[in-house]
Amino acid sequence: MDNEFDKYLKFHKTYGGTGKMFNFNFIDYKKGFLKLEGEFSSKTLNPNQSVQGGQMTSMLDDITSLLLIYESKGSIYPSSTNLHSVHHRPLFKGKAIATAEMVMFGKNIATIKGELYNLEGKLATTLIHSVFLIKKVFKL
Repeated sequence: MDNEFDKYLKFHKTYGGTGKMFNFNFIDYKKGFLKLEGEFSSKTLNPNQSVQGGQMTSMLDDITSLLLIYESKGSIYPSSTNLHSVHHRPLFKGKAIATAEMVMFGKNIATIKGELYNLEGKLATTLIHSVFLIKKVFKL
């Protein structure tokens, strides 16, 4: 795992409710883009044993927020104004790949796109996350 990003994941796992759920592992980062491996446990499943849509949206909420927090070096916290998710196919218990890409970063608002993929590389969910930017200093 990237040592620089590790402290952000550790903070998220310690203080974020969903940070404890998804067991994120770092894969890749470049300016405006983040890729993590996440995991859906049996607690995230519908009765038909597929991942509940809100859980997929939640994972994408997390990764899009983490991209913004990381790029601001922990000086900005995103306050969601809209989460719009589209589910293309089901996911099941186990690992998935999550990506986040900055679409627009302004003075007070930002828009980040998130995508979830199954381990075969097929797109499962797309999220457009609009946020109000709150100036905050995190002690990482």
